[in-house]
Amino acid sequence: MTKLATGPVASEIAARLTAALDPTHLEVINDSHHHAGHMGDDGTGESHFTVIVESPAFEGQSRVQRQRLVNTALAELLRDHIHALAIRTRAPGEAV
Repeated sequence: MTKLATGPVASEIAARLTAALDPTHLEVINDSHHHAGHMGDDGTGESHFTVIVESPAFEGQSRVQRQRLVNTALAELLRDHIHALAIRTRAPGEAV
């Protein structure tokens, strides 16, 4: 099951995470409206996100290793388009 926020940055986040991690569950949530007018708000409405990713790639990985996998997949977007990213990861079968 995949739930995606709309917009070009959200779509690119989903595409990159899908390609890198082959997730069994992926949610890309646009949190930018909570940060309108704050530092990092670039006016596009796509600067702050939460991703929830379930992937077999996370099996046996620590929380830090999992976040590094996500950050690597999104490196260019983090550099150029994303101001803030909250990451929640799990392997299949792990509690939510």
